[in-house]
Amino acid sequence: MKYYLYVFAIFCSSFIYAQDCNSILLGEIVDFHDNSTLSGATINITGKNLSTVSKENGKFTFKNLCDGVLELEISHPECTTKFVTVTINGNTFSEIRLEHHLEKLNEVKVIGDVPKSTNSAQENILSVKDIERNSGNSLGDALKKIVGVSTLNTGGNIVKPIIQGLNGSRILILNNNVRMQDMEWGEEHAPNVDVNANQNISVIKGAAAIEYGGDAIGGVIVLEPLPVIRTDSLFGKTQLNLSSNGRGGNVTSSLTKSYKSGLYIKAQGSYKKLGDLEAPDYILSNTGINESGLSLNVGKRDFKQGWEGYYSYFNSEIGILRASHIGNVDDLINAINSDVPSVINDFTYDITQPYQEVTHHLGKLSYYRRFEGFGKWTTQYDFQQNRRFEYDIRVGDDADKASLDLKLTTHSVLTNIKFDAKEGFYLKVGALGRYQTNFANPDTGVRRLIPDYDKYDFGLFAIGSYELNKDWTLDAGARYDFSRIDSKKFYRVSRWEERGYDVDFADIIIEDLGTQLLVNPVFDYHNFSGTAGFHYELNDKDHLRFNYAYSQRAPNPSELFSDGLHHSAARIELGDLRIKSETSSKLSVSLERNTSKWGYTFAPFLNSMKDFILVEPTGVEFTIRGAFPIWSYRQTDAILLGVDASLYNNWSSKVRTDHKFAWVKGTDTETDTPLINIPAANFTNSITYTIPKWNNFLVSLESQYVFEQTRFPDNIEVFSPEQQENVILDINTPPDAYHLLSLNTEASFTLKNKNDLTVGLTASNLLNTNYRDYLNRQRYFVDDMGRNISLRLIFNY
Repeated sequence: MKYYLYVFAIFCSSFIYAQDCNSILLGEIVDFHDNSTLSGATINITGKNLSTVSKENGKFTFKNLCDGVLELEISHPECTTKFVTVTINGNTFSEIRLEHHLEKLNEVKVIGDVPKSTNSAQENILSVKDIERNSGNSLGDALKKIVGVSTLNTGGNIVKPIIQGLNGSRILILNNNVRMQDMEWGEEHAPNVDVNANQNISVIKGAAAIEYGGDAIGGVIVLEPLPVIRTDSLFGKTQLNLSSNGRGGNVTSSLTKSYKSGLYIKAQGSYKKLGDLEAPDYILSNTGINESGLSLNVGKRDFKQGWEGYYSYFNSEIGILRASHIGNVDDLINAINSDVPSVINDFTYDITQPYQEVTHHLGKLSYYRRFEGFGKWTTQYDFQQNRRFEYDIRVGDDADKASLDLKLTTHSVLTNIKFDAKEGFYLKVGALGRYQTNFANPDTGVRRLIPDYDKYDFGLFAIGSYELNKDWTLDAGARYDFSRIDSKKFYRVSRWEERGYDVDFADIIIEDLGTQLLVNPVFDYHNFSGTAGFHYELNDKDHLRFNYAYSQRAPNPSELFSDGLHHSAARIELGDLRIKSETSSKLSVSLERNTSKWGYTFAPFLNSMKDFILVEPTGVEFTIRGAFPIWSYRQTDAILLGVDASLYNNWSSKVRTDHKFAWVKGTDTETDTPLINIPAANFTNSITYTIPKWNNFLVSLESQYVFEQTRFPDNIEVFSPEQQENVILDINTPPDAYHLLSLNTEASFTLKNKNDLTVGLTASNLLNTNYRDYLNRQRYFVDDMGRNISLRLIFNY
């Protein structure tokens, strides 16, 4: 009897249970980002063998469910898997939001298919391999791999990038979303960044990316560290480079710890030391370098919100060619006209006067948050301090004292809102506030080249893009910038009157000291910038881009206030208080084809510059420290016309050729004369042979031909005390054309993990060719560097 009662009880309980298990769960999968529905998502009920897939409208259904609590596992090919708890109480509806537009999707970049910062601008990406091969070089040397980018050198260690003929303050460098403030106005002031701290490097040519600054007339260089993926991991990389020329090298290492929660910490450091560099026939005395860098990232990021703290330290001590500092006018004339430098010493690692030492600190705090169906808000504060010492050849008690001592401190706050909830439409608006102060130490015993000043900047911008259809994308932007420079500066009365300031600026004198005047120039600048363009996909292989950019740039402190000997530049520089903002109107077109077999880019441009600011030699002045050329700033109207072109062909799975050509013509339209320091046309060809089966073996031969620059300003006339007459100082005539070969080879080996060790060997100036480059400021005195063989070891762990 008990048995039947037991069976009956089970039957009744099963019946009751069955009565409670007829509920329906109707769900909808929605994109958190823009409220669009997601099809193809897989939904599993954990602990049960039940699953389904969302339909085109994002809906899914489970029937015959029991009331209670269920856990759902939702996965999608482009989303992070999500676990959701749902309470079933009769027929139930649940909306589930997935992080479809993952933050990391636009960050994990694959070379050849990289998301661009703009749709219509000419933008180039530097490959990770090229960054590794230039680990021992400067940022400028690495960027020369990009067509249309050249460099302005002061020897082999001070390298400034030039983009389509423009450099200095017209090029903006963005380091981990922080605009570098490092006295970029000096022609011998190299960017204070460690190329090894950033593995994503791109160049946007022209002012199309006005989000970063309306004064980037030449272009924007964007440097970003590698993104950290949300996973529990610990990984790192160490690279060692050894160089024959300079008999030294550098080492760099990074270590990253990441967590699935989104928390991460990354540390990176590098150290570089080289002795005197060598031309093919002699030592380039006092051209060594000591350089160190450190960066630290700490942050947490998920789809909805995230924060980051970033700090970087960079220090560089660079020798200035001893033969570039001359004692008198006739020595200067002889040095420029001589094939051999006036000073050749034995090789040494010592760095003596003249030299420069620069230290740069950068700190950043940033935060972002996403809002459902709206967009993303980002805010950031950053701090920078740049300290520059320049040491001249001095005697007596001041022998070890800096001749120039500047400290530039910058505070910036920026915020922006990105509206991207509507498919095919993107809008970003933002604001910037910046305060900067420069302190010029008066205890150097030398007249200060740049005075004390306070600078205030405020900017507003809006950029957007709209997809007309799958082929046409339009983009446009506008920006307003206000700048105020408030300075206090001493002028010698003789210089003040010589420049005509006694007539034009008599009202800014605040103290008359007899032979000197203390003045307080305060200048306000209101600048407007705008850009518009389109991107047209002719098909999946061919693209056409067009962009027009209008931009204005306020003069930098050097262009306004320079007044004296710039020691590491070995010249006297004279600014002009009358200089006003310059204006650029640039048209650029780019026709591109990219296939697995072959591809090309043809990109002409025309840049019309009104009130273009330039510096050029105007004479020679003798000081107690020697004879130096006078370089004066002035304004004119100018036109830059040029073209960048590249072509690649994969002849087979093993053989590839690359060809690059760049040409730019700069003209002063007011005088119909050539502009100074415009890069000569150059043509680069390379052939690469790879055998993946042989440990990813690669060998590449590159040929670079730099044409003679035939367009240059006239030379200047100076008085020679030795000859007691005026003579021509051959300071503007460019050197001859030259041809260089370089060889690169590398292979990967497995120590613990697959291909965790890469060994490479590079030989630049393979034939040890004697040459002088027009854009090397030391070409007046010495040949460029000779052959350099460098070995690199890269270990990933």
